[in-house]
Amino acid sequence: MESDYLTDSEKELFTALGKYPDTSIEELLNHISYKWTSTVVKKINYFRKQSLLWGPLYDVNYDKLCKNPLHKLFCILEITEDYRELLPYLMLIESLAWIFPVLSPHKEFLIICYYSTNDREIKALLQLLKDNDIITDFTVRTFSTKRIIENPNFFGDPTPSLDHLLSPCEVADMSLEHHDTDWNECDMRMLPYLVWGHGGEKLIGILRKEKENHRSWTYSQINYSREKMIRNGLIEKTYYILPFQLHHCTYFFLSLKTEDEDLTLRALYNFARGERIYKEYVLCEEEGLIFCVSHSSFLTELMSKLDQIKEVTGKELYLLRSIWKSSPVARPPNLEYFDTETQKLEYPYKVYRERIKERIEGEVGNSCESCH
Repeated sequence: MESDYLTDSEKELFTALGKYPDTSIEELLNHISYKWTSTVVKKINYFRKQSLLWGPLYDVNYDKLCKNPLHKLFCILEITEDYRELLPYLMLIESLAWIFPVLSPHKEFLIICYYSTNDREIKALLQLLKDNDIITDFTVRTFSTKRIIENPNFFGDPTPSLDHLLSPCEVADMSLEHHDTDWNECDMRMLPYLVWGHGGEKLIGILRKEKENHRSWTYSQINYSREKMIRNGLIEKTYYILPFQLHHCTYFFLSLKTEDEDLTLRALYNFARGERIYKEYVLCEEEGLIFCVSHSSFLTELMSKLDQIKEVTGKELYLLRSIWKSSPVARPPNLEYFDTETQKLEYPYKVYRERIKERIEGEVGNSCESCH
């Protein structure tokens, strides 16, 4: 493929990095043809600078964080204005994780994700925005299983077949876990750093930033927090690796539905498995949700291929605008409201409601003044 950008040795390296993220550079040499750690480090640093590889960083198992329920909500907003006009409203809800604009020839959409401790309250806040014509409509889907990440196999097919989408298989364990470890203030201060790319190699940088915020942790304290979170399954090291160069990649969400949950889980597991595609997947109640980064050619016949699988009774594709510079908003989890005494995290939704109302009233007031 003309858009390839790796030698076979580099393909081998980055396939192994995605498959064995916990492996040290020295141990990684057992899985690849490179013989020197210095060569591997040089390659990794080069591709980081090219924004084709992120990490090491940590994926968080949020259901182990607190005693009360905490999960993500996948929200699809239908809008009529430029999405940048809506950002001030959406960001008033402090549990916002990220936002992606969607490419659509018919309607304008935004896909946003919230960390939620109360789904009903999030839906009520979005309804408030709808009632005041800030957004046109919305759909909310709740993450109901663990999210699974699969990095590309660089020797795989960039335009994989869907012939075996529903074939019998032993699906990955996606079951939710539960809070079984008490977390302290130092743990909660460290977690956002680890989620957003400091990995395990820059603890001294985290320590310096915390000192700027007048926090007097010691190196041993923050190192212990990281090890504690790994040991108890709150965080798991990973890399995020693009299958092709940025300008050849397409980014999309795909929702799939069948009449049987087991079939849906098979579809999630089998979809492009082991091929040259970056993939995340999760079950949202009765629907499967997949996020993919693929070569643009993969999308050419994707929906028509799904049309031919009669068991797939529902499907929606959301093609994202270019995310070369990531989403316009991407934030680590706001843990300010985590109570170390009760081990609960509860966001102040009533406060968010009042802030949104104040902004709406302020916009109306400014509009009236401009009329005079």
